[in-house]
Order: sequence, then structure tokens, then C-alpha cells
Amino acid sequence: MQKQYDYIVIGAGSAGCAVANRLSQDGLHTVALLEAGSRDLNPWIHVPVGYFKTMGNPATDWCYKTQPSTGLNGRSIPWPRGKVLGGSSSINGLLYVRGQAQDFDDWANLGNEGWEWDNVLPYFKQSEDWHGKPSDLRGTGGPLAVSETRVSRPVIDAWLQAAKNSGYPENLDYNGADQEGVGLFQLTSKKGRRCSSAVAYLNPARSRSNLSILTRSCVEKLLFDGLRVTGVQLASGQLKANKEVILCAGAIGSPQLLMVSGIGATEQLTPHKIKIVKELPGVGQNLQDHLQARPVFKCAASTINTEISSWFKQGLIGLEYLLKRTGPMTMAASLGAGFVKTHLSPDRPDIQFHIQPFSADSPAQGPHKFDAFTASVLQLRPESSGHLSLVSNRFEDHPDIHPNYLATELDQQTIVAGIKIARDIAQQAPLKSLVTQEYSPGPSIARGADADILNWARDTATTIYHPTGTCKMGQDDMAVVDAQLKVHGIEGLRVADASIMPIITSGNTNAPAIMIGEKVAAMILQEMVNV
Repeated sequence: MQKQYDYIVIGAGSAGCAVANRLSQDGLHTVALLEAGSRDLNPWIHVPVGYFKTMGNPATDWCYKTQPSTGLNGRSIPWPRGKVLGGSSSINGLLYVRGQAQDFDDWANLGNEGWEWDNVLPYFKQSEDWHGKPSDLRGTGGPLAVSETRVSRPVIDAWLQAAKNSGYPENLDYNGADQEGVGLFQLTSKKGRRCSSAVAYLNPARSRSNLSILTRSCVEKLLFDGLRVTGVQLASGQLKANKEVILCAGAIGSPQLLMVSGIGATEQLTPHKIKIVKELPGVGQNLQDHLQARPVFKCAASTINTEISSWFKQGLIGLEYLLKRTGPMTMAASLGAGFVKTHLSPDRPDIQFHIQPFSADSPAQGPHKFDAFTASVLQLRPESSGHLSLVSNRFEDHPDIHPNYLATELDQQTIVAGIKIARDIAQQAPLKSLVTQEYSPGPSIARGADADILNWARDTATTIYHPTGTCKMGQDDMAVVDAQLKVHGIEGLRVADASIMPIITSGNTNAPAIMIGEKVAAMILQEMVNV
């Protein structure tokens, strides 16, 4: 292991892998990519349904847990985050969603020049190898394989038709010109295998002599010379950065590392005897996430619940996957997708559906013993935001996570409206003929009982794994990075991951995080040219 590099990238997740690949591509700069977890050798990482085995596994998951949340009636819930090469892209549900063009225009309107949709689209396309209908808005030949689903189920087809019969338009490419409508999810997979950011960006780059990929290398703190970051402290010693450190540790890891290194709010740092390098009160604030409520409907159609009900059936499914790379083992977290408007948002979709041909009270308990599907519903742009708080000056000690779900009236009304839409679609043909019973919320909660519906959501809803915003980009007093993703008031340090989002994107966050990695690498290389 060298002791000195031009660039040090902290975190080999969705963004970090992209940054390390692009910065080392021309061979002119030495790059160290540091990952606290191990290599992605666990075979379940590469099987699409393997997230059932990797989430909650300390070998691949940081296994964070929130503090009890008032918005969830005092419940604490798990917050999985990837701790392995590829980060959360190695344990997520494989769903590829760019978001709405307006999301990025909104970022730019907050003073973040260069983040408009027209300016970020080239980086989405650059990252992408789209295996679907050709479009000027889609990329081909990029490192990240994006494909259409290889699985179908009658109950999903029936849900899509019922949604169309309810007046929601069909959309064959929600990552194209317009997100609104219902269709099938697109996946980060190729030929039945997961395409994580590590597979996409690191596998082709491993032979580069100027790129060092260091696993089991947890950064304890950043090193400074005055207000300039000069390197990082590992348990095994120090590494120096000649040019920059790029922090890509995610919406929890990035702000925590900044704080334990002395960058953050005084009231967060001084109780833990951390020397203040730079007062930035926004570090760890603006925490946003997508909360999913999960209506479940029993049905008279075959679903994964009963298709894996015996060892024999599981063996047949496994054999199909081994021989053909098809079948249920190629399935992402959801099949059917829906981006729809409620009455609260007439101009753009504010609800996303994840339609799943299985159901469970919790992943740990396994699927129900009866056939059922789940119509998971989430609010795309919640107003509520939470924060992180340190518990010690050690990075090894997880911070307290305060998600502050459902804290505003709009968020409460929107989740209720989405649940009502899920119930209404279940009453439309042809789905109605397949639904035998609403399992959850269930008949005891009347369709018009908004307070009871909201309380059910508070009792049962959980994260859909999209924490963002804790090192937000902007120019206001609570901003942490500027439009070049440079930390305000600090030299030689950028943050590039989902934590820089000033507003959460409208959908799953893996694709935007990869785009952020592509864009920051391009900005760094362009600055080198301009010097």
C-alpha cells in the first residue's frame, strides 16, 4: 500500500466507484479507493434476489437503526446501508429510477448552477448501457447495465391494467421524456445478474496500476493543515492526498466523518471533545427519506409466497436460474411501477408504487403462507426532514438517526391519498376478480377513515432505503457543499453521494447517486485542464 496518492476516494458505493473509475481512467493520476467493508465475493450479492440475504447481514450491511420516531408511533426501524464494494448498490433492490427532470431544475433554482436537468442528463446517459427500446434520452455503451425485467406475473399484469382502467396512463419508459404513468421497473442487471457500481466501474478498472482499491479500510478521521484536507487517518496509518479527498460514504457515513473530523455544528462537536476545524451547522441536517406504506391483498393467482413454499419448488427455481439465468431469482425488489398524481399535486407525480408479487409482515419472518401481492406506496417529495446526531467522537459508533417521518400535514395527507389509490385500483377490473381479501390495512379500517388510515401507516410503514440530504448542496447558511461539491470553507475536500441532494429525487436514489459520481469526476478533471 502506498502512503501518498493524488486523489483519495472514501467509500466504494454507488458514487464512489464511479469517481474512482473516472479519475483513474486517463492514467495520469494515482487514486486510492477506500472501502470499510470487504470485497463483493458473497455470491448472493450478484444474484438479483440476494438482497434477502445481504440486508441485515453485518458482513455486507452497516445495520443502522433509527431512533424511535413520533411519526411512526414511537417505533424504531432498521436502515440498511451497504458495507461492501458497491455499497448499497450491492444490496439494494436493483431498481433504476432517474427521477423527474423538475427535481434537478429545482436544485439549480436553489442556486446550484450546472445541476439543471439538461446539464445532468449527459451524465445519466454516460453511465448507462440501456438494453431496451432505443431513445435519444437513454445511453448505451456505458459501464452500468440497465435492462427491462425478465420476470412476469399475472397479478402484476392485472394490476397494471386495473391502474390504466382507473385513468392512469401507461408509460413504457419512466426514465424517458416523462415519468408519469404505470409500467414495469427497469433494473441494474445484465443477463440475470446484478450490475452493482462495483461490477460496472471497478471490475473493468482493477488492472490499472494507478488505481488502488483498499477494502477493510475504515477512515477514522480526515487530516488537516489549517483549513486544507491533506489526507486520512486509518487504523493502519495515514494516507496523504496530493490533490483532493472525495468523500462518498453516503448520507450517514459522510456527515458523520465530517463531524468526527471537526466539521459541523459546535453543539454537535464540543460535547464529544472534538476540535472544531470549521463550523458548518448544516452537517447532518436536512435528512430526507422515502417512507413506504405497504397495503397487502390476498389473491387467487400464483405469487412468490407459495411458489417457494417447499424445498422442491425452491430447487426448481434455483435450477432454472443456474441453467437459464431466468425465473424468480432474477427478480428485483418490485416488478410493477407507478408514478401518479394525487389531488395534492396536480402538476407532477407525488406518489410512487412498487408492486410486488409477494408479501410479508417483515423480511425476517419470510413470505406469507398464502398468495398475495403488495402495493407499496410512497410519497416522492416529503416535506419532513430529520437529522443525525453524534454519540461519540469515534466513527465506529453509529450516530443517532432521527428521520422525523410524517411531521407535516402535507406528508400525512399524501400518504393517506396514496393508500386510498392502492385500495381503489384493487377494486378495478381485471384485478378485482383476483383479489380475494384486503389483508392490510384490512376491512376493519374504513376507506374514508383518514385518521385510521394514517394511524395504520404510522404503525406499519418503513423505509424504502433512500436516505439523502445530510450534506446538502447550496449557498445558504445550512449548505455544506457548493455547486462543485466542495465543502464550504475547506480546501481539498468534496462530498459526492446522495447526501448532497438539497431535495430528495422523485424515486429510487441509486441512479442519481451514480450520476453525482460521474458529474463530480468530470468537474475535477475539467478543473485540472483549466489550471
